[in-house]
This record gives sequence, C-alpha cells and structure tokens, in this order.
Amino acid sequence: MLHPITRAIRTQTERTNEMEHSTPIFLTSSFCFNNAEDMRAAFADENDANIYSRFVNPSVQEFTDKMVALEGAEAGFATASGMSAVFGSFMALLKQGDHLLSCSSIFGSTHTVIKKYLPNFGIEYSYVAAGASPAEWEAAIRPNTRMIFLETPTNPGLDIIDLEMIGKLAKKHKILLNVDNCFATPLGQRPIEFGADLVTHSATKWIDGQGRVLGGVVVGKKELINDIYLFCRSTGPALSPFSAWVLSKSLETLDVRMERHAKNALQIAKVLEGHPKIASLKYPFLKSHPQHGIAINQMDNGGGIVCFEITGGLDAGRRFLDALQLLSLTANLGDTRSIASHPASTTHAKLTAEERQAVNITPGLIRISVGLEHHTDILADILQALEIA
Repeated sequence: MLHPITRAIRTQTERTNEMEHSTPIFLTSSFCFNNAEDMRAAFADENDANIYSRFVNPSVQEFTDKMVALEGAEAGFATASGMSAVFGSFMALLKQGDHLLSCSSIFGSTHTVIKKYLPNFGIEYSYVAAGASPAEWEAAIRPNTRMIFLETPTNPGLDIIDLEMIGKLAKKHKILLNVDNCFATPLGQRPIEFGADLVTHSATKWIDGQGRVLGGVVVGKKELINDIYLFCRSTGPALSPFSAWVLSKSLETLDVRMERHAKNALQIAKVLEGHPKIASLKYPFLKSHPQHGIAINQMDNGGGIVCFEITGGLDAGRRFLDALQLLSLTANLGDTRSIASHPASTTHAKLTAEERQAVNITPGLIRISVGLEHHTDILADILQALEIA
C-alpha cells in the first residue's frame, strides 16, 4: 500500500488517448452515453457513469480521491466552498428536532449558520467552550443530540480540543463527530484516527495554498458521504472542474508547503513570545500553549497560524496592521504570502461583543497566517510594525 502522500501525488484520472502526463481539466457540463440503456442505467444509479458536473466530474473526483487518501477516509464529496461543505454536512444529516453540539470557538460564518439558520429548520444547538472538561462536554449532550461539531485548532484563537476524548464520548453516546480540519490540514492531523465520522475542509486555505480558487470538501464514512452527496446533488453547491484541477495539483505539494509553513510559524512564535508590545501569544507547539500536551499528541506539526494580543487594544491593533509593509491585509489565510488580519472587525465581526469575548476574540487580537517567505523577512516586518503600534 502506498503512503497517503504518494497517493496524493500519483492518484490521477484515467489517461486519455492523448497520453498526457498531467491530468487535463474536464470542462464540461454534461457527459454522453453510447445508447439509451446506458443512459437509463446511469440515472437509475446502476453504474458509476458520469451524468452531469453538478453530480460528479472527473476533475472534481480526482481531487476528492486525493483528500480521501490523505485523511484516511472511506469516501468524500467536494463542494464550491468550505462553507458549503460545512452546511451540506449539517443539512444532509440533521433533521427537525435534532440537536447539534458545537464548540463555541468556530469560524464566524459557521456560527451564523448554526445560530441563525439551523433553528429555521427546527434544529437545536448549544455551545461548549473549547477548553471544557470531558465532564462538561458530556453534560451538554441531550437525548436528541445527533452531531458534535468542532474545530481544532480553533479559528482564530488556536484552542486545541482533545480529539481522542471527544471521539470516545461520541462513540459512547452514538453521536456523529464532525471535525473542521481546515487549520491543521491532513498533514497536521487526521481526526478519523481519533474517531471522527466526518472531516470538513475549506480547501480555499492551505489546500490551495496560493490564494487562487475557492473550494470545500467533506470526507468520512461512505454511508454518511452518500447522504451528503444526494443533498448536494439536489441543492447544487458543485465545485467547478477548473478549481478542482487547481486544488488537485496543489495537493501534490501540500506536504512540503506545510512543513515550511509550520517551521516558519514556530520560529516566529518563539521570537515574538515575551515581546513587550504583546500581551499574550498562542501557537500550538509552544510549551506555553494551554493545551500543548494535547497538541503534540494529536498533531504532527503546529500549523501555520500564530495569534497574539497587542497591548493597547483596538487602536494599537489598527496601527500595527497599517504599519505592515510585507504582510498582506486580506480576508484569507493559508497562502504562500504571509497575511495579517484582525478577527474582531473582519471574520468574526458578525458575533456580538459578548460572543467574541466568550471565545477570547479580543479587540487587540491579531491573526498571522505565516507564509513561505524567508522567516527573517516575515519577522522583521512584524517587529517593525510592533514598534509603531
């Protein structure tokens, strides 16, 4: 059996008569059949023939198969964005009267879906703090709890949740465990090894890695993925073949990219820790991280995100961002180019002040997505901006 990294490089759509070495893009809306019987059988799900690119497309399937290999899953389905993957995993498997239990530290748009839209379908929800004890997590489970959803590391606070603990809890209560693995990537951790039933990704981030396309994917148990496929097939959040082709090629370098991202991030975090202008700093592989022990147990590297609180709050944070010369200010992360953002006014602005405070998104919190530039240049820009902040 080939190593998953090798499979992510060597998994390709069947070679055409042109004998290409690199897979072509299948830019087509639909597919042809040799006869009426073949067409009937395809629509009756009696074979795996391609029908329509909203359902399946060779370029999309190649990307999906690579993600399945990297995460150690049974099956997967790729979508137009990370949020469509998250939403699809909710709506295909939750019904009126069900309860979703989520960690409170989650991406702003995911919070909006859970708080604003799931109740419209009669789906209840409640939150548990990322740092809660096993007893607190178990106490939050209700008789109608159908799914536990969490991020680890969390966005943007980099809290680490014990996947082994949650996995055992979900199995004990026969609850689906759905993990957003966007920040870690399958090169940093594989939640299925700890009992996750589903793993979602915004492929827009580290998977693409160069800020080019949008995409999402959910992988996991075959029967669950089939339900998600049927929901998405009917509702239409299809990933474009071009984006899938870009993402598939990106996966061939994910291993070497994440190694450099994590190395840069750790070096920068070590230097910034204790800086007089920084009130606090978090990076999973620093010993000062509150959940450092859990991080090194379930993660292969600390990832590419560093977050810190600037002394002086909101005004100091704005001065810091405005003083940056190399780092980009953009609504993204996971790029070859380093990015600085202010979560309280951007990705998590839809949360109330009280909700942000509850998940430690303070006015002076800065999130750095550490890129592939030389670490000395990234660090120099951050240090000069801190002097101005």
